[in-house]
Amino acid sequence: MVLTRLSRILTLVALIAACAAAQVIEYEASGKKYQTLTREGLTVIITHMPNHVAGFGLIQVSVANGSGIYWTVKPEDFSYIHENESLAAISADQVINLLLEHGSHADVIKLATSYESNLYAIPHMRTTNGYELRRQNSISYGMPQKLEAAAMASAIALAKTRIAPGQSTDGAVFIPLTHETKTLTGGHLVVHVDGHEFDFNPD
Repeated sequence: MVLTRLSRILTLVALIAACAAAQVIEYEASGKKYQTLTREGLTVIITHMPNHVAGFGLIQVSVANGSGIYWTVKPEDFSYIHENESLAAISADQVINLLLEHGSHADVIKLATSYESNLYAIPHMRTTNGYELRRQNSISYGMPQKLEAAAMASAIALAKTRIAPGQSTDGAVFIPLTHETKTLTGGHLVVHVDGHEFDFNPD
């Protein structure tokens, strides 16, 4: 009887601990609001970007793998839920084409400045396979402005990434706006990664 009761207590404690570990944590850094959520050792940090590009709202994402397994993260797994609408983010290739067609060189530079400001405001967050590495690998001085803009877009956009244990990545997800959802406010972000759901708090 005592053993059974103890077993139930331990099970309850484990369930409470699991629930607590899965809670969204909100904080501010350098005047910016961030949300972070950890499941099975994978931590996802999000913050809204003030920029809107050609009918798309932007959310900056940082992902750190503190587990012992690989995780695959891709932008299409990010959705913004607003009332009865579910707005899925577009792929990195679509982002590059979008900015090539509709974004000016000045727009991309402004976007990069905003992105860096958000990224560097996250305490102790330096990704191993993220924006900095992509920027160094893609930007060549002296290239035509159109190609430079495309390269910068490639560095900013979150791409499909297989994250090894101890590794991390970051990027911006582009979410299409509609007549009903003209800005990314009043809703919340949901992310599905390898069968796990990350449900963030409403804005």
